[in-house]
Amino acid sequence: MWKLDEARLILQVSGLLLRLSPAKSSQTGVSVRYVPTPGMRWYVFRASYGREDKASDYIVEDGTFVYIAKRYARKTVNGKQKKVLETLIPNLLFVYTTAEKAEEYVKNTPALSYLTYYYNHFELDDDQKNPPLTISRKEMENFIIATCNKNEHLKFVAEEQCHFKGGETVKVIDGPFKGIEGRVARVSGQQRVVITLSQVGFVSTAYVPTAFIQVVNNE
Repeated sequence: MWKLDEARLILQVSGLLLRLSPAKSSQTGVSVRYVPTPGMRWYVFRASYGREDKASDYIVEDGTFVYIAKRYARKTVNGKQKKVLETLIPNLLFVYTTAEKAEEYVKNTPALSYLTYYYNHFELDDDQKNPPLTISRKEMENFIIATCNKNEHLKFVAEEQCHFKGGETVKVIDGPFKGIEGRVARVSGQQRVVITLSQVGFVSTAYVPTAFIQVVNNE
């Protein structure tokens, strides 16, 4: 069992206590905690030219929770191998807010002129236009559990990169990805669990042993 830490958010998801750092501005140190709230939804924003961290700083300082999935990567810098933190899904940030506040950030905030909605191309609103894409709370919290450890073997993948082993939903019951639900697949030659972010793509864990996988009974 993890120790409780006041500097961490304790998020209850499907019976699992998840430690998650609050969204925090790198500029001022301002932090915001994610609290499930009626009237708020997870919006997907796109920041051009890799400015997702800059957008996050502004939005967090405004009092809104932001999640950007990160992973560690090994890169050569000045001839030396270094471990650096990079965005898992380039240019995208996930913002938990109201429709009105989302519209303010995207349409009425000059400081965020480089920010746009990620649109839902499978629906039409009353004006026959694609509405902004939102992610369900369950799917988003599954995504947070899968990526909050910043594992260097996390991958953002296309469906054709995943060789699925059947279609049943499984749950990881042990290890660093404990609590997530997805489908078992071979990715990059290893057995992994792949989760879905609707209309955004697929995220693959690192290797997960068969002993850590349990089929979910959906009946």
